[in-house]
Amino acid sequence: MNEMELDAVLPAGGRIHGPFAEETGAEVKALIELGGASVIERTVDTLRSTGLVRKVVVIGPDELASHPSVASADAVLHSDPSNSGPTNILRGLDWLRQANGGRQADRVLVVTTDLPFLTPGAISGFIDACPADADICVPLVAREEFESAYPGSSNFYVKLRDGEWTIGCAFLVNPAAIERNRDVIERVFEARKSQLRMVRLLGLSLILRFLTGRLTVPLIEKRCRQILGCTACPVRGCSPALAFDIDTPEEYRYAAGQRGCRRDI
Repeated sequence: MNEMELDAVLPAGGRIHGPFAEETGAEVKALIELGGASVIERTVDTLRSTGLVRKVVVIGPDELASHPSVASADAVLHSDPSNSGPTNILRGLDWLRQANGGRQADRVLVVTTDLPFLTPGAISGFIDACPADADICVPLVAREEFESAYPGSSNFYVKLRDGEWTIGCAFLVNPAAIERNRDVIERVFEARKSQLRMVRLLGLSLILRFLTGRLTVPLIEKRCRQILGCTACPVRGCSPALAFDIDTPEEYRYAAGQRGCRRDI
């Protein structure tokens, strides 16, 4: 799938506080330093190293605007804390369209900026595995694959009939489809932390299948297509590096202890 035009949006608005911020020396997660470089600097450099990405736009707080870590990005947009995650990402898509003379790239890669083990191979492998006709591609990583790559670390897994899975933090999207369906995507995002609202979105049938151990990845894929109004595709066999993000002090310590964050996964 490497023959397409590809841009990238990097959401970088996540903040940390208290002892966690004191331990990392940063209040913005993207500016956590590992191996002599911030996570966001490593992320931008990794995307550039693939040779696949044209423009990179970062969306984050004011501290990022003049920070050397984002010097090689094409733009840094201010993220409004009152906006939802999708709204800020859509602002990035709007900027890219204007920067491209009023047209979007074929696909846009959305990558979070708290992935300490990200590599060019992890990104290019994911892109190559994405179906050309899918509007939203999401990496899936099996529990055994993640634990083999990062022994002793922890993650959140969903147990389904066809395995235990965690979702990666990179998404390949068709910007035209995202903009057409922005209202429903906002609703899905807002519902993500409410079990009741998620039940309403997924429907009773899928919830019953989950509770009785009969829910599978293809069934979830089918329902997501119905909800989102576009083709959503889970991509299996992706690098575990796409699923290791820094959300806790324990994950930060694990990453910091891996020889400055190895780049061989």
